[in-house]
Amino acid sequence: METSQALEKILPAFEQYYTVNKESNPPFSAQADFRSHNEQYFLVRSAHIADIDSNEFVYFATTQSFTKNQLEDFSKQAWERGLSKVKPYNGHRNSDITLIIFADKLAEDKNQLIKQIKKTKLYKSYKFSFHGWSNFKLAVVDLETQDIYFNRFGKDYRKLIEKNIFQK
Repeated sequence: METSQALEKILPAFEQYYTVNKESNPPFSAQADFRSHNEQYFLVRSAHIADIDSNEFVYFATTQSFTKNQLEDFSKQAWERGLSKVKPYNGHRNSDITLIIFADKLAEDKNQLIKQIKKTKLYKSYKFSFHGWSNFKLAVVDLETQDIYFNRFGKDYRKLIEKNIFQK
């Protein structure tokens, strides 16, 4: 399977809840945004208690041979682009930034790359978390071996990728 085919298989899974943009700026092939707004009241609507905003910005990248330098570059760019969309205020809960990378194969230093993927951690809190926080989720799909590697927060995407791309 090629990276473009994998991307075309995964995007419909996001289209139901996310706003998907297939024309994204390089190095990303596509982008998906999810925004959720919730309000809490006490008995009547005029007794407004809280606003709760939760967002997720997903970036999709494709590459033929995935290296450690690309991991750092893609992660940095996704993190910066995602943070530029965050508008923290007292009703902001979280804005997570996700990067999903489809690679035809991983570079020759595969074990080091896998360790680096698992250790990738980016986090930002806004006003000591009173105005929310941002986490970085990462998932890397090796299409050659059909393996999925992820960081701590990216493990949620394992089942989604397996179901939509590999039909496991």
